[in-house]
Amino acid sequence: MLLRTSICSLALAAGLLAAPSARAFDESKYPDWSGQWLKVGDGGPPRYDPSKPDGRGQEAPLKDKYRQMHEASMADQAAGGQGLYIASVKCIPMGMPFQMSIVFPFEFVITEKTTFILYEIMTSETRRIYTDGREWPKGEEPTFPGYSIGRWIDTTGSGRYDLLEIETRNLRVPRLFDQTGISFSEDGQAVIKERIYLDKANPAILHDEMTTVDNALTRPWSVVKSYRRLPKVIWTENNCTEGNDNIAIGDEVYLLSGDGRLMPIRKGQKPPDLSYFGQKSK
Repeated sequence: MLLRTSICSLALAAGLLAAPSARAFDESKYPDWSGQWLKVGDGGPPRYDPSKPDGRGQEAPLKDKYRQMHEASMADQAAGGQGLYIASVKCIPMGMPFQMSIVFPFEFVITEKTTFILYEIMTSETRRIYTDGREWPKGEEPTFPGYSIGRWIDTTGSGRYDLLEIETRNLRVPRLFDQTGISFSEDGQAVIKERIYLDKANPAILHDEMTTVDNALTRPWSVVKSYRRLPKVIWTENNCTEGNDNIAIGDEVYLLSGDGRLMPIRKGQKPPDLSYFGQKSK
C-alpha cells in the first residue's frame, strides 16, 4: 500500500510540473521599453508643454483666479523667493504631471498586471500603472503620483502591444504643473490621460501624449512629451536633501552659507522667529 501511494504521489507531481502555466507572462507581446529614458533636449527647464517657453510662455488655459496665483508666484520668484514652488525646496515630491517633465532619468518595468515607472531622483515617486482590468478604488488616500489604471493596445493588429493608455486620478493637492507656479485646483478632482508609444521611425524615442482636465483650467490642456533612450544605462544616487542649501522655515526660505549661517534670499527679508531660543539682553 505504501509503495502504491508513493507511486501515485510521484505521478501527480510529475503531471503538475508538466502542465503549462495557465497565465504565463509572455514578454513577446509587449513593446521593448527597456533601458534608461531622459526627456528630449528642448532648451529649457522642466515644464508641462515642452514645445513652449516656461512661465507665461506656456500659455496655460487658466481661470482668472489661478492666473493671478501664477502671476504672484512669478513675482515672488523675480524678487528672489520661491513662489508656489516652495514645496520642492523642502524636497516634497512634485508628483504628476511634473515628474514626467523632469531632467533626471527613469525606466519602465513591464509586468502582466502592472507597469512601473521608476525614477532616479528621490522626489519622483514610483508610478504604478495597473493593467489588470480593475475598477477605480474607493476611499484611497490621494498621493503625489496619483492612482493610475491603464490598458495595452495593439494598434496594428500584429499581435504585439504598441500603445499604453493611462488614466490617473486621486492626485494629492496642492500641486503644480511647473516650477513657475502654474497651479492645479485645490479640489483634487484632476484627471490626467496619457497615450505612450515608441516613435515609428526611431525606436530610441518615446512619446507621451498627455491631457489634463482640472477645474483650474478653462479647457483640457493637451501636450506631447518626448524621451530618448540613453545608449548606456548609468544610475546614480540623487537625494534632494543632500547638498540642499535652501532652508525652509514656515513660509520663508533662507540660504545656508558656506560657514553654516542663515542668509536672506531677498533684500529686506526678516529673520526667522527665535522666540523659543534664549536671547541674552544687550
